Amino acid sequence: MKDTYRHKGMRRQLVEELRRKGISNERLLAAIETLPRHFFLDKAFEEWAYKDKPFPIGNDQTISQPYTVAYQTSLLQIKKRDKVLEVGTGSGYQAALLAMLGARVYTVERQEALYEKAKALLSKLKLGNIRCYLRDGYKGLPEFAPFDKVIVTAGATGIPPALLEQLAIGGIMVIPVGEHVQKMHRITRLSEEEYDDQVLANFRFVPLLKGLNTID
Repeated sequence: MKDTYRHKGMRRQLVEELRRKGISNERLLAAIETLPRHFFLDKAFEEWAYKDKPFPIGNDQTISQPYTVAYQTSLLQIKKRDKVLEVGTGSGYQAALLAMLGARVYTVERQEALYEKAKALLSKLKLGNIRCYLRDGYKGLPEFAPFDKVIVTAGATGIPPALLEQLAIGGIMVIPVGEHVQKMHRITRLSEEEYDDQVLANFRFVPLLKGLNTID
């Protein structure tokens, strides 16, 4: 895996584009500028890695466009040592960014082929604070709850109750909700029973599905 001056230059241009689109978290922008996004795409599609577009990664899944990743991550307000549940590992790019921001990342993926590929890549990158699980994202990871932050990277038709339960009091969940177009929700847990739900911008995500899709 090579990271050339050209790749670095394209990342700088991407960061400037994200700034123009309103992303202002400098720690996050520095992480995006540092992390080689082309590592997370097949070599044949390397040229697409630094365009602000989603891209297919196989198994009917996509790597979200950089703006979407940056928008969701900004809403989480990641602090060092935050314990974060990510639902939908996909390529592993989002998990890697969260780890670079100092989070302890627990990421779940229902597609076994993607899980194996992302787990191998994240291990090779030696980020250290990412644990990958082949799981149904609707159920989260109750054995490791509560989580300071929860991020869902696929479109849910509703907010999974298990994920709300696994959020720490004072914690933040960011989840896109809707059928064809999703609205981004930023949910803060105020107490055992109370949640504050902010409904924000529109996005398009692949659907959040139940169950596992294992390799035969």
